[in-house]
Amino acid sequence: MNPFSSGTRLRDMIRAIRACKTAAEERAVVRKECASIRAAISEDDPDYRHRNLAKLMFIHMLGYPTHFGQMECLKLIASPGFPEKRIGYLGLMLLLDERQEVLMLVTNSIKQDLNQTNQYIVGLALCALGNICSAEMARDLAPEVERLLQFRDPNVRKKAALCTIRIIKKVPDLAENFINPAAALLKEKHHGVLLTGVQLCTEICKVSTEALEYLRKKCITGLVKVLRDLTNSPYAPEYDISGITDPFLHIRLLKLFHVLGHGDADASDTMSDILAQVATKTETNKNAGNAILYECVATILSIEDNGGLRVLAVNILGRFLSSRDNNIRYVALNMLMKAIALDSQAVQRHRATILECVKDPDASIRKRALELVYLLVNESNVKPLTKELVDYLEVSEAEFKGDLTAKICSIVEKFSPEKIWYIDQMVKVLTQAGNYVKDEVWHALIIVITNAPNLHGYTVRALYKAVQTAGGQETLVRVAVWCIGEYGEMLVGNSGMLDVEERINVTEADAVDVIETAIRCHSSDLTTRAMCLIALLKLSSRYPSCTKRINDIILQQKGSLVLELQQRAIEFNSIIERHEKIRSALVERMPVLDEATYSGRRAGSVPAAVSTSQGALPKIPNGVVKPASAALVDLLDLSSDADQAPSSSGGDYLQDLLGVDLAPASQGTNQTDKRGADVLLDLLSIGAPPAQSSSSMLDMLSSGQDNKSAVGMLDNLASPSAPSAQASSPGASSSMMDLLDGFGPSPSVPVAETNGPTYPSIVAFESNSLKITYKFSKEPGNPQTTIIEAQFVNKSPDIYSNFVFQAAVPKFLQLHMDPASGNILPESGNGSITQKLRVSNSQHGKKSLVMRMRISYKANDKDVLEEGQVNNFPRGL
Repeated sequence: MNPFSSGTRLRDMIRAIRACKTAAEERAVVRKECASIRAAISEDDPDYRHRNLAKLMFIHMLGYPTHFGQMECLKLIASPGFPEKRIGYLGLMLLLDERQEVLMLVTNSIKQDLNQTNQYIVGLALCALGNICSAEMARDLAPEVERLLQFRDPNVRKKAALCTIRIIKKVPDLAENFINPAAALLKEKHHGVLLTGVQLCTEICKVSTEALEYLRKKCITGLVKVLRDLTNSPYAPEYDISGITDPFLHIRLLKLFHVLGHGDADASDTMSDILAQVATKTETNKNAGNAILYECVATILSIEDNGGLRVLAVNILGRFLSSRDNNIRYVALNMLMKAIALDSQAVQRHRATILECVKDPDASIRKRALELVYLLVNESNVKPLTKELVDYLEVSEAEFKGDLTAKICSIVEKFSPEKIWYIDQMVKVLTQAGNYVKDEVWHALIIVITNAPNLHGYTVRALYKAVQTAGGQETLVRVAVWCIGEYGEMLVGNSGMLDVEERINVTEADAVDVIETAIRCHSSDLTTRAMCLIALLKLSSRYPSCTKRINDIILQQKGSLVLELQQRAIEFNSIIERHEKIRSALVERMPVLDEATYSGRRAGSVPAAVSTSQGALPKIPNGVVKPASAALVDLLDLSSDADQAPSSSGGDYLQDLLGVDLAPASQGTNQTDKRGADVLLDLLSIGAPPAQSSSSMLDMLSSGQDNKSAVGMLDNLASPSAPSAQASSPGASSSMMDLLDGFGPSPSVPVAETNGPTYPSIVAFESNSLKITYKFSKEPGNPQTTIIEAQFVNKSPDIYSNFVFQAAVPKFLQLHMDPASGNILPESGNGSITQKLRVSNSQHGKKSLVMRMRISYKANDKDVLEEGQVNNFPRGL
C-alpha cells in the first residue's frame, strides 16, 4: 500500500497549521505536507488527487509556492466525474493565470466541457474561462461561448455573458460576433441573465462603434421600457433590497444609458423622461436608493444637453451634501466638480452648503470642498466667498491652513476687483497664516504695492498695525519690514490718508522698534534678517534722528555667525559712517516693478528645463549660497531669488536703477535717473574723467546703442568673482567695501565695436514631422555669449498647437530663452515659429556647446513629445 495514499485530511492540515504558534512551526508543517503531496504526485495516485489539490490550494492561499501541483489540475479537469472537475477547475483558477504556458494544454479540455450536456460541467468551464482566459484561448473558444448565450438554462446564459465580457476585453475584434446574441439577452425576463446582458452590451459599446449604433437604433426603446417597469414594479421579495426592486439592475441600466446617450441627441431625448422619473421617485433614506440616484445624476450629466434635467441632477447632489454620511458627501462633491463645467449657475445655488463642507471635520471632504469653492469663484462672488474663507482661516486646523491659504491667495490674485481690496485680503491672510504663504505670493504682493502709489501710506500703516498683533508670522514681518524701509516717512507723517482709515500716531523710534524686534527674534531666518538690515539702511536716511541707534543695531550683526549678515553689517556701517554723501542716492525708493512681466514669469514663460541661474554658486561655511554680487543687489533692495530675476544676469537690476529702457522705443532719462547713474558709475570707478565716462556711458545706455554690452560691463564690474572683471578692471575688488572705497580716476573701459565672426547655420533636429534650424551670431566684444535664432518648421500635413520648446545645458553654460514668436505651427512648411536663445560659455575656448532639447505639441488632439541632443555646434562658439 502506498504510504502517502492515506495522508492527512484537509481539515486536519488546517487544524495543524492554525495550532502553530510561530512562523517556523507553520513552515515546518507546510514543508511536511508539501513533501507528502510531491510523493503522492510522483506515485500518480488518482484516489487522493482531489484531496492533495485541495490542500495545495489552501497552502497557496497562505503564500507558499505550489507550482509543482499545476499538472494535477489538468488531470482532474480531464476526469469524467463532476466532483473531480470541480476541484480541478477551482485549482486551475487559483494556481494558474493567463501568463502560464501550461494553460495551453487545458484549452482542449475546456472546449470539450463547453460542449457537454451537463449544465453544471458547462458552468464550471465557463467560470474558469471567464477568470483566466488568454487572447489565444478567447479566439479558440469564442464560437462555443457564442452558442452558449442561447443555452436553455438561464444560469449557463448568465455565465456565458460574463465570459463574453472577458473575451471581448482580450480580443476587441471579436465584439462584432456577439452583437446580436448580446442584444437578444436584453429581452430576458430572468433578472440574472438581464443584468449580465446589460453589462455585456455596455462593454461591447465601449469597444465597437457598430454595436453602439445598433443598440441606439434597435434597443434603446426596449431598455427604457425595462427601466420603467423596474421603477414602477410592485413589491417583489425575490429582488427587494431596502424597499427597492433590484437596485443592481437599476444601476447597470443607467450605466448603459450613460454610454448610449453620450454624444447622441436623439437617444438622450428618448431616455430623458425615464431619467427624470427615476430621479424623482427613488427613495433617499436608504443607501441603495442613494446609489441609484448617484448613477442617475452621472448619466444625466453625461448625455446631451437638457437644462431641466441638469438642474434636477445638481439639486440631488445638493441634497447629498446635507447627508450625515461622509461617503455620500464626498462623492457628491466629486460629481459637482464635473457638473460645474456644464451648468455653473445650478451649482452656484448650493454655494452656502459647499462652504459648510469646507469646515467639515473630515479632512478629505474639506480638501475636495475647497477645490470646488475655488472653481465656483468669479468676479461677482469673489468678495463674499473670500470673506468666508478668510474668516475660517483663523479657526482652521494647522494641517489644513496650507491648502486653504494657497487657494485664498490664488483667488485674491486672480479675481481681485481693486488693489485696495487685494492688499486688505493679503494682509489678513499674512496676519492669520503668514507662515504658510509661499514666497512667490508675498513677492507678488510687493509688486502690487509698488504699482499702487496712492496706497503706499495706507499699506504701510496697515502692515504696521498687523505686525503689532501677529509678529510671529514671518512672511508678514518680511513684507512689513520692506514697506517700512521704503515708505517709513509716510508711516510717521500719516501721509496719503484715505477716508476709510483712522489716524495713528507712530514715531520714528516706533518704526525702528519693529525692525529691531524682527532682527533680534530667534525664529527669524537669514532672509528676514537681511531684509531688516536693508530697511535699517534706508531708514538711516529717512529718519535722521535715529541714525545713531540704527547704526548700533547694524553693528551688532558684525558678530553674527552668518557670514552674509557680517558682510552686510560691515558694508552698511561703512555707508552710514564714511559715505554719507552718497547714502541718500543709494537708498532711494525702489522703481515701480513691472507687474505684467512678473505675472508672465510666474505663469511659466521660462521653461523649467532652462537654466537661468548664474551657474554653480560657491558654497560658504554657514550654508548661505549667493553670487558674489549679492551684496550689491541687496543694497539696491532687489531680491536675488530666481523668480524675481528677469534674465540670467544681474544687468536688469542696474537697468532699473539707471532708468534704462531696453525696448525699441528710445526715451531719454530724467535728471533723477542720471544723478543716480552718475553716483553708481562713480562708485564703480568707471572712466578716467568722470564727466566724460559717465555721460558717454549714460548716452550709450539711453540711446539704445550697445546698451546690452554696457549693462553686461556694469554687471561684470559689480561681480568681483567674474573672470572678466578681474581682467578688465584693476580697480574692481572682491567686496562691496573696496568698491565703496574705490573712488578716483581709473583707466576708461574700451567698448569693442568690431563685428564678430560669422558661423554657418545647422540643422539641430529633424524627424519625420519636425525640423529645427539654428542660426548663430555674436555680440561685439563678448565672445563668450552666443545668440541662437531657432526656427521650427512643421513637415507634416497636420497643424501643431500648444507648441513648446524647452532646452537644458550643462553647468558650465548659462542659457536664457526669449518667448517664442507663437505656439501654433502651420502644416507642411507653410510657416514657422522662431525663438531666440542666449548661451554664455564660461569655458569658452576649452569646451564646446552642447544642448538637450524637448519639444511638445498637440497634433490631432494627441499630445506629442520629441527629444534630442545637439552636438554639431560650429567650432569656436
